[in-house]
Amino acid sequence: MATKCGKCGPGYPTPLEAMKGPREEIVYLPCIYRNTGIEAPDYLATVDIDPKSPQYCQVIEAEDIHAKCGLGYIHTSHCLASGEVMISSLGDPKGNGKGGFVLLDGETFEVKGTWERPGGAAPMGYDFWYQPRHNVMISTEWAAPNVFRDGFNPADVEAGLYGSHIHVWDWQRHEIVQTLPLQDGLIPLEVRFLHNPDAAQGFVGCALSSTIQRFYKNQGGTWSVEKVIQVPPKKVKGWLLPEMPSLITDILLSLDDRFLYFSNWLHGDLRQYDISDPHRPRLTGQLFLGGSIVKGGPVQVLEDQELKCQPEPLVVKGKRVPGGPQMIQLSLDGKRLYVTTSLYSAWDKQFYPDLREGSVMLQIDVDTVRGGLKLNPNFLVDFGKEPLGPALAHELRYPGGDCSSDIWL
Repeated sequence: MATKCGKCGPGYPTPLEAMKGPREEIVYLPCIYRNTGIEAPDYLATVDIDPKSPQYCQVIEAEDIHAKCGLGYIHTSHCLASGEVMISSLGDPKGNGKGGFVLLDGETFEVKGTWERPGGAAPMGYDFWYQPRHNVMISTEWAAPNVFRDGFNPADVEAGLYGSHIHVWDWQRHEIVQTLPLQDGLIPLEVRFLHNPDAAQGFVGCALSSTIQRFYKNQGGTWSVEKVIQVPPKKVKGWLLPEMPSLITDILLSLDDRFLYFSNWLHGDLRQYDISDPHRPRLTGQLFLGGSIVKGGPVQVLEDQELKCQPEPLVVKGKRVPGGPQMIQLSLDGKRLYVTTSLYSAWDKQFYPDLREGSVMLQIDVDTVRGGLKLNPNFLVDFGKEPLGPALAHELRYPGGDCSSDIWL
């Protein structure tokens, strides 16, 4: 874990050593104004999350993102052993699908070129994770930016315009060696290898089909994928479709590879699974943090395979939380989980109109012994109170590395 992508390597020799690191004190979040009606640039917020600080739960700094980077349709960044930064792309400058990767100089952040061979980009892109000890990288696919940019249209699913595959890349040759179709795997988004650098398996969350898929290396050196978790849809009235998927939007693994966490942005719950047996994840914690099926809202649940009644709306420090749990980040020791509620401004506007008031950041206490999740009622960062107007906070990152960005060699 390093504060810059230099050649000095990570700050902790193993994931288990990282769990012994100091408690997080600040977190970085990109905050969005696009499609919100506010004429202001997107920015990077620094939030104080040190309980001993007088500025606890406050935005203490904001920096203009676009003044630093003129790239578009980019998503995930990882530091490489070479000192370079690698960033995934969702499309070309015109918004067409193109799952390629941009290389930046780790010191100057100047663009050096593309990582993949010329003409070798995947049809669509989103997230990626590499595992050098197995000479492999796995990438996922959402859709071409022109498809999802203005909101979700069910007809685009029927037309096959959303992703349903993961791509296996040869890490040394920079080329695709396998493309794996996913069983019940529409819109594979976040991908996570186990943190153990010797591990030859990991998980990917498929948003629209609401499944978690396990990918793994076979004895012959090829790769396979299997569905290990299915969140059932709910039959509803008063919504876009007669069935509502949970919409799994973010996943992560604890640094000891014991727990898998994911967020169901539409249903509104956050889940914790014990993955001691990766073939058979076991649900150990669940917590509702808003969502589309709360009592008193426009949606009536007609049939639910999991719940006996619709959950209550979430109120924290007097504020009703808009949206549902989306991006998540875990403390190094695995005892605190941070959550934001905005997905993508156009989809926010479509599914959660109340997010025009701005998103929020919450903190969940985690039971790392028996499993379990509990809301911290004293923690709330309200991005609806930003000086330039309500903002949509997104991905969470620590300055020294975290569970969803660090890769051990």
